[in-house]
Amino acid sequence: MTALRNFETFTTAPTVRTQSVDIEQQIGNTPLLSFRRVTSHLPENINIYAKAEWTNPGGSVKDRPAYNIIRTAERDGRLTPDKIIMDSTSGNTGIAYAMVGAAKGYGVKLFLPENASPERIAILRAYGVDLEFTDPLEGSDGAIEAVRDLAEREPDKYFYANQYNNPANWQAHYYSTGMEIWNQTQGQITHFVAGLGTSGTLMGTGRRLKEYNDDVQIISMQPDSPFHGLEGLKHMETAIKPAIYDDSLADADVAVRTEDSHEMARRLAREEGYLVGISAAANMVASLRLAESLAEQGESGTIVTIFCDNAYKYLSEPFWTK
Repeated sequence: MTALRNFETFTTAPTVRTQSVDIEQQIGNTPLLSFRRVTSHLPENINIYAKAEWTNPGGSVKDRPAYNIIRTAERDGRLTPDKIIMDSTSGNTGIAYAMVGAAKGYGVKLFLPENASPERIAILRAYGVDLEFTDPLEGSDGAIEAVRDLAEREPDKYFYANQYNNPANWQAHYYSTGMEIWNQTQGQITHFVAGLGTSGTLMGTGRRLKEYNDDVQIISMQPDSPFHGLEGLKHMETAIKPAIYDDSLADADVAVRTEDSHEMARRLAREEGYLVGISAAANMVASLRLAESLAEQGESGTIVTIFCDNAYKYLSEPFWTK
C-alpha cells in the first residue's frame, strides 16, 4: 500500500506546463561579447564589444531583416500564400528566408553567386530551396541582375523580397539592433562599426543610435578593393548601390583587406574562443583600428560592432590552417 500511495502521489502531482516559442520569436536580443587578449593592449577607458548574431535561430544577423521583410509584406498584401519568396543573396539572408519561409509555409527561390561557400549552399539545399547560381566574377551584383529579370517576367508567381532596396531591411535594425545596443551599453556607446553589404545593419542601427545621442559616431566598413574575399560585403564605389544606402549617415569609413580579416578570424578563434565568420572578423579589424586611434589621441570610447555569423559556413576556406 505504501508503494501504491507513493505512486498515486506522483501521478497526481500538479502539471508543469512547458512554455514554447515560435522560431520567429527567437530572433534578436543577442548577447554582447567582450574580449580579453585581442584588446589587452588597449587602455582601460577604451572597450570593444560585439553582438553575437550567430545566436539567432538561422545563425546570422540576417534573420532580423529577412523576418521583417516577410512580415511586412504579409501585412501589406504583397506576400500571399500562393506566392514564392524570391531574392538574391550571398547566403545568410537566403538561409533566413528559407528558415522563416519553412516555418510559415512558403516556397523560396534564391539567386546567389556560384562561389558562395559550400556550407551555405548545403544549408540552403537542406531547407529545400530552389537555387539559381550566377557568375562568381560578377559577385552579388550578378545575382541582383538575374533576380530582377525574373521578377519582372513573373510578378504574379513570386514575391521579390528585394533586400537591397526594401526599407523593411534597415527598419528591422532600427527597431531591434539599435535599441538592444543602447540598452546593453546603458547608453555608454560612443562608436558603432558595421560592414556594408545591403547596408541595412548600418543604416537602421546607426539611425536609431543617432536619435538616442547624436554624438555617437557611426563607422562604415567595406572591402579595400572591388576584388576581395569578404563574402557578403560590397565595395560601394564599384558596386550596384542599394537604394536603402545613404552615404551621408556614416561619420567615417574604414577599408579592410581580406588578408587582415583572415588573420583576425584566426586570432579571435585561438585567442578569444570566438569562431566567427569573415565579415565579423573584418568588423573587428575596423573596430580595433579605431580603438588604437582613440588610444593614440588619449581619448576614451565604448565601441560596439557586429559579429554577423559564426565560422561554420566558412570552414572549407584554406586560411584557417595557416
